Amino acid sequence: LTKFRLAVVQLQVSSVKADNLSKVRRLVKEAAEQGSKVVLLPECFNSPYGTSFFSKYAEKIPGESTQMLSEVAKENKLHLVGGSIPEEDGGKLYNTCAVFGPEGELILKHRKIHLFDIDIPGKIRFQESETLSPGNSLSTFDTPFCRVGVGICYDMRFAELAQLYNRKGCQLLVYPGAFNMTTGPAHWELLQRGRALDNQMYVATASPARDEAASYVAWGHSTVVNPWGEVIAKAGPEESIIYADIDLQYLADIRQQIPISSQRRDDLYAVTAVQQGSEKKKK
Repeated sequence: LTKFRLAVVQLQVSSVKADNLSKVRRLVKEAAEQGSKVVLLPECFNSPYGTSFFSKYAEKIPGESTQMLSEVAKENKLHLVGGSIPEEDGGKLYNTCAVFGPEGELILKHRKIHLFDIDIPGKIRFQESETLSPGNSLSTFDTPFCRVGVGICYDMRFAELAQLYNRKGCQLLVYPGAFNMTTGPAHWELLQRGRALDNQMYVATASPARDEAASYVAWGHSTVVNPWGEVIAKAGPEESIIYADIDLQYLADIRQQIPISSQRRDDLYAVTAVQQGSEKKKK
């Protein structure tokens, strides 16, 4: 099991939740028919992205959107990384990624750790913290092929998170994310290639497709990068599915040829997790 196919669904998200969910069903089925074993959806796939939308579209987990994800994962017998949805829990809102296994079971819930609060004068101001609360856990899950680390969008800017996922044995990092028309062209691909190269892993990102009429215009260009730092699959701005064959033997070869993990000076520096664990499903 050293190779498997990854699909990234770049969904055109509308303001009609039911339409978004039915489109996910169709596109994941299409990806499965192409041999995909792991499918990645975009950030905020069931709702427009914006602080004014989060409370209106928020759901409990389990709820309507995650029930659909569970069914689709089971019907197609694959691991489904459910991008993210606005989640309501205990009076708070979170930007949450639910991951489902091939039996339809919820195996992970990652709440976005780093909230997207930026202010670039004359370009863009966005404050997720006006409505959202941050998650407090690192999130990894196992497939029959490899261990996968999960982050959401702004989480990708924090190199320490990817380094910790590397130490935990991950070989693939997935980041559902919606960069914008300012940060997208400047940083989107660069960050992915940096995370992949630094940690000698595969990195995949899933953006919503671009909608010029939306209040927040996503950059699109969902991408997969290999452990050498090369882009091996990339979407344009429009709705599409991209595919990449993840080759774990190739990853092992890279790590052997440039053995940075064994050459680290742990006597001089360290990146450590202060808090362990993941936000698992409540029994």
